[in-house]
Amino acid sequence: MNDKPQVIRDTDDDARRQARILLRGARFAAIGVIDPETGFPFVSRVLLGMDSDGAAVILVSGLSAHTTALLADPRASLLTGEPGKGDPLAHPRLTLQCTAETVERDSDTHQRLRSRFLARHAKSQLYIDFPDFRFFRLRPERASLNGGFGRAYHLSSADFSIPQINDDLFECEAALLRELGGRHPELATRIATKIHGAPEGDWRIAAIDSHGLDIVFKDLLIRHEFVTPITNAQYLLLELPKSVYAVH
Repeated sequence: MNDKPQVIRDTDDDARRQARILLRGARFAAIGVIDPETGFPFVSRVLLGMDSDGAAVILVSGLSAHTTALLADPRASLLTGEPGKGDPLAHPRLTLQCTAETVERDSDTHQRLRSRFLARHAKSQLYIDFPDFRFFRLRPERASLNGGFGRAYHLSSADFSIPQINDDLFECEAALLRELGGRHPELATRIATKIHGAPEGDWRIAAIDSHGLDIVFKDLLIRHEFVTPITNAQYLLLELPKSVYAVH
């Protein structure tokens, strides 16, 4: 009989939720790639965006070493999760192994990612259209979540997948954001301050998917996860404000 404690816990919904927050709530990440000249790991820092299906997105210069590496070998790893006070290893972090997919500049995907990236990182307007910059979608393959001491999990690509909503309004995210903001201009600020304890500010919703919202203010970013995934845009427009304004 083996009495050794289990190091890896069974992956549950709480672990999946924490992993999504660590990934989608990160403004930047450490990225590990394989140096094509030496075969050694190479680590750098990248701004992090998100696609609506759960894939991470990076905007990189063709002059950077990690871009050259990804074009030669699409395997990459991301590390997210910032330490707070005390022991850095006591704070949650996520290591995600993924496959990089290059995005063609004249594609519909590029336009979608450009819009989402600017909504999250407004200052990237200064260089996002430079001819040597490109997007990569980082498709999740597997991950290791350390939620703190004694809380380790393994996750699969399916654990990061965010289902799309079959709704005409939701297909146009910008239109939904405008309508939600027009009906409830204080909604993002209330979510940030009343639910997440963030400082007062001109918070706005940068992105929406079926599992939650990304809200931003200056250089701050909060991932707000829904208690239950939404099934259509009209439900979001009607029910989300009710639940938020019920919080005192």
